[in-house]
Amino acid sequence: MSALTALFIGGNGIISSACSQLAVAQGIDLTLLNRGTDATRPPIEGARHITGSAETLAESIGDRSFDVVVNFRSFLPSAVESDVAVLEGRVGQYVYISSASAYQKPVSRLPITESTPLRNPFWQYSRDKIASEDVLVAAYRSTGFPATIVRPSHTYDRTLVPFDGGWTIIDRMRRGKPTVVHGDGTSLWTLTHNTDFAAAFVGLLGHPAAIGDTFQITSDYVYTWDDIAMMIGRAAGVTPELVHVASESIARAIPEWGPGLVGDKAHSVVFDNSKVRALVPSFVATTPFWQGAREIVEWHDADESRRTVDASLDARLDALVAATAG
Repeated sequence: MSALTALFIGGNGIISSACSQLAVAQGIDLTLLNRGTDATRPPIEGARHITGSAETLAESIGDRSFDVVVNFRSFLPSAVESDVAVLEGRVGQYVYISSASAYQKPVSRLPITESTPLRNPFWQYSRDKIASEDVLVAAYRSTGFPATIVRPSHTYDRTLVPFDGGWTIIDRMRRGKPTVVHGDGTSLWTLTHNTDFAAAFVGLLGHPAAIGDTFQITSDYVYTWDDIAMMIGRAAGVTPELVHVASESIARAIPEWGPGLVGDKAHSVVFDNSKVRALVPSFVATTPFWQGAREIVEWHDADESRRTVDASLDARLDALVAATAG
């Protein structure tokens, strides 16, 4: 039997790098389409590399066909429409990476399943993902275009600090400055290590029962935001001082955080992964966040250039803490 042929548009990002590595390890004949290399992660050994982007897909692949095409870098419905036009009749399965932020906010009941309604009035990114999914559902219904939709939630690797603000937040902890946590710190959040995501994701590739369907992939580890902050602090060698601030107040003080905070992180999310396990029964998340937090801190500590502090953000957080105390 010949190896499954796959094209990953992207392939060296947080989610896609782990999927690429596992796909190669499992014998998939993998081609990556990227603008260039990502200096934060090693190149994917054993995969072919094409320089290009989703916008140059037709030119980049010529007349080639693939068993599977995955687009990790698609954010607008117009881009999905272009992919469908290029790949119609030339792909056995097209996998679209959507987002669990597309689920209704606030969520009416937990746990979240794939049938939870999609509606996010707070975040344009999420609305664009919903519209992109609509394109694929229509294409599958009208022509049988072999689409599979996958919804990750907050997926990380060693390069990604889970708090908005990145390394600046850990630096503040180490300097004894307060850590701002939205709400009262008790809302629930699910964090998924990228290697755990990949274990389920690669199992869906080429799976005939995944065609025309939607799957969410997350870990089963659920934490409060206070828990997350404390685990990060312990990994950094400190016990952080937590200051709780209403999400709306944070959004006003730091507007660039607003859509993702009010439209996603401020809401408790707990996921039911039984649907993906029905097709990939071996899927088990094995990396709890206390372990992931150590990886994050160790990776940043290994190279001073990775420990970038945003002085403007630091000052705004100081002002926010002062206003809350006042």
